[in-house]
Amino acid sequence: MKHVKRVKRDRARRLLAFSLLAGLLTGCGIRATEVPTDFGPAPSRAHCSLTDPEVTTRTTRGVPVQVFLLCGSSLVSVDRAVRVPDGAADSARRVLVAQGLFDELAESPSVAEKEAGFTTDVRGGMKVSGPAPGDPDDTLRLSASPGDLTSYALAQLVCTFSDSAAAEGDGSVVLGGPAADRPRRYECTNEVRSRPGSAEPPSSEVPEN
Repeated sequence: MKHVKRVKRDRARRLLAFSLLAGLLTGCGIRATEVPTDFGPAPSRAHCSLTDPEVTTRTTRGVPVQVFLLCGSSLVSVDRAVRVPDGAADSARRVLVAQGLFDELAESPSVAEKEAGFTTDVRGGMKVSGPAPGDPDDTLRLSASPGDLTSYALAQLVCTFSDSAAAEGDGSVVLGGPAADRPRRYECTNEVRSRPGSAEPPSSEVPEN
């Protein structure tokens, strides 16, 4: 009989101690639990690399090129392709390549690219044409003024164009708008590639041809 009473007494003590502990935890803002809580995996971060076969198929439908997309806080190049008719003259080829590059930049990133963290700030609908009278031969005229683009979009265009057959291959590109304003030579620098939102491509006036 004494043994039974002692067991009941010990059990009551344990229940009282547990109740007090639960009350203390609740008062501290901590929820009492009997099992570990699984909050799931940590949020994924953009890794800016592509290994999906889908990406390869996008580079087999024309001339292989690279375009700069936004990933994290930087510009990162991805492989694409543009179609250029055989036998196109150099001046016409430059414009066709530039238009193709713009269209690729304006296209929504693929599923694999989105999963890797890629985005674009370039919006569709813009047309690219060749130089106006008096422009340098390598000028690319846009149907919207470069100054009207966001800093991200301008950085994407400048770095993509300057690294392609649309430019002279010296790390710069001559861009103008649809008006009579003089075009300017824009440069794609390391700072622009690493901080496209805050570092706009440096530019300078070009002399009349």
